[in-house]
Amino acid sequence: MFRGSSRFVLFNRHHRLLTTAALMLFFYALFDGLLAYILPIKITSLGFSKSQMGLIIASSNIFGAIFDFVLARFITNTNYRRLYLIVYGLCFIYPLILWPSSNLPLFMIAMAIWGLYGDLNLYATFDFVSRRSQFNEHCKHFGVLGIFRNLGYLFAPIIAGLVVVNVITFFPFSLALSFILITFVFYILLIQFSPKKDSPSFDPHPHYRHYNFIKEFTILRKIGRILLPVLIFNITIFIFDAVFWTIGPVFSQSFPNFKDFGGFFMTAYSLPVLIVYWWVNSITNKFGKKRTAYISFLLGSLFLIPICFVKEPSIIIALVFFSSFFGSLAWPAIDGAYADYISESAHYEKEIEGLTDFTCNIGYIIGPIFAGLMADLVGNQNVFAILGIFNIFMVLILLLITPKHITVILHRS
Repeated sequence: MFRGSSRFVLFNRHHRLLTTAALMLFFYALFDGLLAYILPIKITSLGFSKSQMGLIIASSNIFGAIFDFVLARFITNTNYRRLYLIVYGLCFIYPLILWPSSNLPLFMIAMAIWGLYGDLNLYATFDFVSRRSQFNEHCKHFGVLGIFRNLGYLFAPIIAGLVVVNVITFFPFSLALSFILITFVFYILLIQFSPKKDSPSFDPHPHYRHYNFIKEFTILRKIGRILLPVLIFNITIFIFDAVFWTIGPVFSQSFPNFKDFGGFFMTAYSLPVLIVYWWVNSITNKFGKKRTAYISFLLGSLFLIPICFVKEPSIIIALVFFSSFFGSLAWPAIDGAYADYISESAHYEKEIEGLTDFTCNIGYIIGPIFAGLMADLVGNQNVFAILGIFNIFMVLILLLITPKHITVILHRS
């Protein structure tokens, strides 16, 4: 995608729309990542236990799951212009509610807003790529947007580590607001650059099979049974991600003598995904997508176990980096497997995508709760070792029960 400087997609004058969208999502990720880092620290600083903190953060994903169900049925005649506008309006409100939050009702309102704008942003980005890209450019454009979004989430904890020391003031919230204002500027430019006509390959009325509720549930159950091992793996890797973003910022307070430990810790976790992106294709072609996902995640989890024995912050950061380095191979590898199932069973694309999104929500609900409970029981540092053991146990079982070839074929009952 980035080879050939004369045709470098981001600096080609014909791709200013994509460049603008990429920069817009970069600053959006800075905003969202900064507040995601601050959130667990703020909750625990108010006297809530880590278990309560995990439950509060998990509620955002419960709201997200509810919004997924509602939005999928009611967002049928809108476009990214309107959706992004709603997203950034909610983003502006979110820190203004989160900052004064000191009780459960206010946190619940903030979590509902977080869950809603996250879902709407996903819908808007899919709509943008669908409307403004040729069919054969979808993967490339999603890749460019994904890189810039991941860069935002990479730099967010670095910035958070610099501005959050012992006490959370209004400054990081005002900084987050400045990021969303910059995002809004790029949104205005995006609207200015957007052509009036959609891409010729865009279908405003996609042709899915429509079933009644009972039939749809039966199909989901059958597909879920076929894909059960990889769906369980999906839940496992989302739990992994949720635990890091829940406990990582709180764990950073354990090393007051190591300046900006939290920023380095979360950066060590976030950076590898941008490195392994370039290699995953050749690795999966050689070893297969599911096997690459399982084995790389197993290797990454092994690096988590020694964290409970280590007292040196720099070694902990190194262990997290190597854990994330191997674990990051699992994400694109398993996504590639799902893409294969969809391409082989196009009639059930909506059902397969729905199941994968459902496992995402399940993982992000279980993860914060698991992290909070374990942190209260065994301490922040030991949570990562328990997470590593849990991951290894799950992968070993999945290696035994996952068929070598999975094909989504439904037989009439």
